Order: sequence, then structure tokens, then C-alpha cells
Amino acid sequence: MKVMIAYDGSRNAKLALAQTVSLFRCNAPTLILVGVAENPRDVTDANEDLFQQEYEERKAALKEGADFAHQEGFEVDWVLAEGDARKMLLQATQKHQPDVLVIARHSSKPDGGIIAQSLSYFVDELDYMTFGKVSSFLARRVECPLLILPSP
Repeated sequence: MKVMIAYDGSRNAKLALAQTVSLFRCNAPTLILVGVAENPRDVTDANEDLFQQEYEERKAALKEGADFAHQEGFEVDWVLAEGDARKMLLQATQKHQPDVLVIARHSSKPDGGIIAQSLSYFVDELDYMTFGKVSSFLARRVECPLLILPSP
């Protein structure tokens, strides 16, 4: 069994990895972590530097996630792609043909202000009714089962 996980090193991605380890432990699957560094739209030296920084951060996050899963007893592989996250995750599923793709719901914590908390509450309510752009894109196009894990 192969379980692919969209992994960017964020809080939600780490929680999704931990939940995946717990959910699928008895199946002893191979885990494939997939990270994506998005190319800048404007090719300038500053944007290239930002892209390289993002690329290195994704690479470090993937290695950290793979180390965690390996310590939990899983066989792990990881892939770092460059481009649009939606398209790169879709391509990764087509290439590696996992039995299931796991992604975490995207969310951002409020900064503590009353306006930010109110806006965050409103956005969270909308999230319950709809998916984000990556999950909705994948839900319509991916050819394997898709598991979207909520953040606690």
C-alpha cells in the first residue's frame, strides 16, 4: 500500500502526517511525502532569492517529516516539485499511483485582534461549506481516493 501526503511543513501538514501515521499504522504502507515550491510569476533577482529560500525550506520540511515517519517505523520516500501546487500534486499522483492521497485543510490562526478573530470565524464557517483551491481542484481531478484531514 502507498499513501501520499501533501506536505509543506506547516502546523496542519505536521498534524496530518501524525494522523496518517496513526490511521494507517496497521497497514504498514509506504509513505510518499510531496512538497511543492511555487515558482515566482515575476523573474527578478529578489523573487529568485525568495524562491530558493522557499525551495530550501520545503526540502528541510520534507526531510524532517520523512525522519519522523521513519522513526515511527514506516518506509518513506519524498518528492519536491516546482510549480503550481495543485498541478504538481496531481502529477505526483499520476506518476506514483498511491492508494490514497492525504491533504490537510488549509487554515491560518488569527493574530489575536477582535477583527482578525471575527474574520477568521467567518472564513472558518465558509471553509465548512467549501474546500480550498487545492483540495477542490484535487477532488475534481485526482484518480485515487482523497482524504482531507481537518485541523483540530
